[in-house]
Amino acid sequence: MRTVIAGGHGQIARRLERLLVGRGDQVSGLIRQPSQAGALLALGAEPALCDLESASVADVARHLEGADAAVFAAGAGPGSGEGRKDSMDRGGAVLFADAAERAGVRRLIVVSAMGTDAEPPEGTDPVFASYLRAKAAADADIRARSGLDATILRPGLLTDEPGTGQVTLAPATGRSEITRDDVAAVLAGLLDEPRTAGLTLELINGTTPVAEAVAAAAEAPR
Repeated sequence: MRTVIAGGHGQIARRLERLLVGRGDQVSGLIRQPSQAGALLALGAEPALCDLESASVADVARHLEGADAAVFAAGAGPGSGEGRKDSMDRGGAVLFADAAERAGVRRLIVVSAMGTDAEPPEGTDPVFASYLRAKAAADADIRARSGLDATILRPGLLTDEPGTGQVTLAPATGRSEITRDDVAAVLAGLLDEPRTAGLTLELINGTTPVAEAVAAAAEAPR
């Protein structure tokens, strides 16, 4: 399998790249800066220089040609303002989805966020509120497409604790933490489970092994 990951230098993306390369997959990670290439090469992934805030659909589609799947794990990141929350967390995700459709890559997994199904509560930090609205808009755009087999994954509060390999994965989980290691493991599992296409799933630490959690989500009545 060949997978292209947007946000290829991100913390979750690099964990996912390590897992996919380790099982023999081909992986390409889109990066913003040439200085990030070495980290991907060290993992066995192919770096591809592509800034989703300035690239065209055709530019991104060229990187996706021949891929079996695509993962959007990019984001404006800490310290960015309201404008970049929209241009990357919404605009970047929509552009990546457009490019996947153009390149004929149907399977798409999007790393989103919890708390995007309702308007942010009064008093929410304006930048964080913009982030939630951007993620919500991107999710709605991607769910409405018929040309993609998309799964939207909404992790809880991310931590850098070692992964446990046990999670709770469901349309609604309640709020809690999840390790970045376990998010990457679930993403790898979702790539192998096309029956999760069309689902929006929340993810937190739990007691179910990752493979069983992914299989249960795929088999659950809709």
